[in-house]
Amino acid sequence: MKVKQVVFTFAALLLATPVLAATPGMDLTQSTIGYTSLLIFGLAYCLVMGEEYLQLRKSKPVLLAAGIIWLMIGFVFQQQGQIDLAKNALEHNLLEYAELLLFLLVAMTYINAMEERRLFDSLQSWMVSKGFNFRTLFWLTGILSFFISPIADNLTTALLMCAVVMKVGGDNKRFINLACINIVVAANAGGAFSPFGDITTLMVWQAGLVSFIQFTDLFVPSLINYLIPAFIMSLFVPKTQPDTVGEYIELKRGARRIVALFILTIMTAVAFHAWVHFPPVIGMMMGLAYLQFFGFFLVKTLPKSLAKKRARAMAQKDEVALSRLGSVVPFDVFKRVSHAEWDTLLFFYGVVMCVGGLSLLGYLGVVSDIMYSQWDPVWANIMVGVLSAIVDNIPVMFAVLTMQPDLSLGNWLLVTLTAGVGGSLLSIGSAAGVALMGAAHGKYTFFGHLKWLPVIALGYVASIICHLLLNGHLF
Repeated sequence: MKVKQVVFTFAALLLATPVLAATPGMDLTQSTIGYTSLLIFGLAYCLVMGEEYLQLRKSKPVLLAAGIIWLMIGFVFQQQGQIDLAKNALEHNLLEYAELLLFLLVAMTYINAMEERRLFDSLQSWMVSKGFNFRTLFWLTGILSFFISPIADNLTTALLMCAVVMKVGGDNKRFINLACINIVVAANAGGAFSPFGDITTLMVWQAGLVSFIQFTDLFVPSLINYLIPAFIMSLFVPKTQPDTVGEYIELKRGARRIVALFILTIMTAVAFHAWVHFPPVIGMMMGLAYLQFFGFFLVKTLPKSLAKKRARAMAQKDEVALSRLGSVVPFDVFKRVSHAEWDTLLFFYGVVMCVGGLSLLGYLGVVSDIMYSQWDPVWANIMVGVLSAIVDNIPVMFAVLTMQPDLSLGNWLLVTLTAGVGGSLLSIGSAAGVALMGAAHGKYTFFGHLKWLPVIALGYVASIICHLLLNGHLF
């Protein structure tokens, strides 16, 4: 998989505000439509989890399931004279998805623009050319994953670092497996303390439950979650030198300025949310305008820029530089938009609509009553992290937000942490893990990751304890 097949991965952000709760007076959890809807969603998600083996895009089953579930809901609610309630719930879900779609689209466009300008290729080339040994590369890719994922999202970051590991690892399957596990853990941990690091964190932020600054309270617990398993695994990584040769990668014109514009776009989104309490997507769409105007500038000034470079190359008699001028192409914003990962965006739609339908039928109200009324909220949130390792953290977090439990700030931060880092327990628990199984096929596997489950679980438990100790005053 390529970096451009990603995204945001926040990503990113499938949940602005929670969807409508179950309709008052219409508990359909023990009805034929309720059981049928559960069965359809369960079958669809089984197909999603088998995407790697079936070669079936994950958006297809959830799109079909969402359509069938809402068709049945419409029929039953119309028979009961409650069609307006169902329609309002449907429109609410569509509005929330529209905000998330546009937010993700802008984020993906920026990531694709940076990839097209060869920013990620340059970073890979730098790491390979420095001649680091395997253990140093293990730590370097992990640390970079932890600190890049809060901005570029965990999925994009994991794929970028995996490309480096694959290039220097060669046929060393042991190193590649350990390095990929390290990258998955680091990327998920780094994404947990930033609204832009993972779709689940963005969901919580857009719902207004945790402010942008308050996410930093999770920095130390996230760091603990990464460092403990990384330290133990690093002891099994050799210090031998990889047999690789680096290559020079020249950045295309405007690459660094696009990074600056992306940071400005993030600041704009935060400002809209913090100052005027508008959805962050308004700021993101404004940020897309920054990129569009910059793209216009690059196109209009391209002839002049090429003339200067040609004159400089001819004066220096640099044949290589002259040959590179022929491959220069103008920047096209809309081409970058077209390269967004549409399967991911459509998958999010299916998840939002399916979970919203099950909420309307009353199932999430039942689960919420059990987990957040009968259990201690702390244990309930810890269980959310374990579930996210099996099911995937996006639908799990979406379900929690849809339940709308009455939690303290400390508990909202806890469920954000557990849903983010809990996916690291298994390779199928996060988008980063699933993507790397495809990118490093046969070298990073489900069972290769499973062997290190106790070590990763140690970091998971330590991060929770750290959060409870450091942020106990928030509970």
